[in-house]
Amino acid sequence: MSNGVVLESADTLHGQLQRGLGRAARRAADRRGAGEFVYDCVRRDPRWDHQCESRRLYYARLMVDLEMPAGPVAAHLFDPSDLLDGDDWRVDLALGVLADLVRLSRREAAVPLRRYAEEGAHWFDAVEELIVLGDPSLTAGLEDSVAARCDDADLEMLIPAQPNPVIETWAARQPRIADARTRRREAGRAVRRTVVTASGRERRSEEELLEVARGRGEGALAAIFELGRRRTLALLDLAEELLPREGHDPGPSRFGSAVRRALREYGPETLPRARVWAAERGGRAELGLSILARYGTRQDVPLLMDELRTSLEGREWRAVANPVVGLGRLRAGEAVPLLKAAWTESPYAYLRPRILTALTRTAPHTAEAYTIEGLWDCEEGARCEAARSVPLTRETRIRLQRLHHDPAEETDVRTAAGARLMT
Repeated sequence: MSNGVVLESADTLHGQLQRGLGRAARRAADRRGAGEFVYDCVRRDPRWDHQCESRRLYYARLMVDLEMPAGPVAAHLFDPSDLLDGDDWRVDLALGVLADLVRLSRREAAVPLRRYAEEGAHWFDAVEELIVLGDPSLTAGLEDSVAARCDDADLEMLIPAQPNPVIETWAARQPRIADARTRRREAGRAVRRTVVTASGRERRSEEELLEVARGRGEGALAAIFELGRRRTLALLDLAEELLPREGHDPGPSRFGSAVRRALREYGPETLPRARVWAAERGGRAELGLSILARYGTRQDVPLLMDELRTSLEGREWRAVANPVVGLGRLRAGEAVPLLKAAWTESPYAYLRPRILTALTRTAPHTAEAYTIEGLWDCEEGARCEAARSVPLTRETRIRLQRLHHDPAEETDVRTAAGARLMT
């Protein structure tokens, strides 16, 4: 969490808005001072994990519903500290909120967004937002400035994978942008070489691949992934060699990460070893728990319950994810009180789609209140899961209609909302 943000209690409106909870969005219109709390959240980004969590559309919708002007958000962008503060995330949320306000037909929000693209310290991020909006009328005349400030690699980063009206308009006027677009398209069409060819895979035995992997030199990563493709159980032995036994031992993370990814393709045959790793609570515990979450049986419920309880008590929010998924898949009713506590207390909004899925599987009646709240949640996954199973009432039908027709909403949420309305 950046900018020295103090997370308020989950019992308060401010604390609920910081966490992106749907209950806060539902009650904000009836609470005096709610708008100031929203501004505070946008200015002092409360996300626990900036890369995994979403808040931008959540706060933008609140600004629309509460009829809040964009001026205070713009003032945050152009605060004198913008040029002095080294925090790369200082304006990330504010830029996203402005862009989503534009998507929600608040066109005036485009003015500070464009100005920041011209003058702000993190101008590149603002340019990306304008490109994604895809409206050439908002970016006319910016192409020369962008080309002058970007090297070739930066320009290629700005080119989306799919045709984009802003880029097409700029490319017609600015040769360097046109060249970057051409290079990006050619790269997309190029045949990428693989380190281990199909014929090479056929020639090498498992023993040879293991030897290459253990050597940790050229071709080691490809050998690990090929072992995973073959689902050889010898990769479990390799995991014990490459992953640290103790959590504080950093180990060879590059190769250990490759082993973790390769083992995702495996199935229940990994359970005996996974149970040992999970019980060790060392460096291999996370991998063991992820396997138990996907393939564990009822005999694994006590261990998953213990891990969930310990992680919640220690506020180790990332560690909560695997036991939540596993207990939900196993429909472990004994987990419901802990799941409810995690939903409300955790500042890690990334967990809530998983918690909601677990609740709907373990306690469908209890989950109804959470699916209603989930329609207003900050996380796309929570809104999508809620839309699939929420009880149909006058209030939820109105909300589903809004989600279904909102051009700023994610496609999967719009689809789920539309399908639910048809039932």
